[in-house]
Amino acid sequence: MAVKKASITTSTNARLQSARTKAVLTINGFQEGEDGGSQAECDGKYHSDDIPIVALSTGWFNKMQRCFKNITIYGNGKSVNAMVIDECDSTMGCDKDHDYQPPCDNNIVDASRAVWEALRVPKKDRGLMDIYWTDA
Repeated sequence: MAVKKASITTSTNARLQSARTKAVLTINGFQEGEDGGSQAECDGKYHSDDIPIVALSTGWFNKMQRCFKNITIYGNGKSVNAMVIDECDSTMGCDKDHDYQPPCDNNIVDASRAVWEALRVPKKDRGLMDIYWTDA
């Protein structure tokens, strides 16, 4: 399945729905050769950081049940829709299969650069940010 660009929307009055989930937004490279960048769990491919895409912690990823589904991320007074393409493994890490990265916490939305840009977060402030997300 080809990954298409998810829609980007921003709003200064981002509406928090009752089904919102609190999380921590982190930044990840999804392109080949990037730190943390490996083939996506959903399709076994690398993806451009110019597309709003995310990896979810193991529990939220739910054994690939959220593959290719959009979520809406609320943060910095804005919102963005992003497609789930990968798992941020909360159970294993620090080995070759996980690019020697430690396991993710259970509350992580690991996002491409495009997500951070859509949320209008300055480069110097990208890394960790408290957010809410919902299924789109």
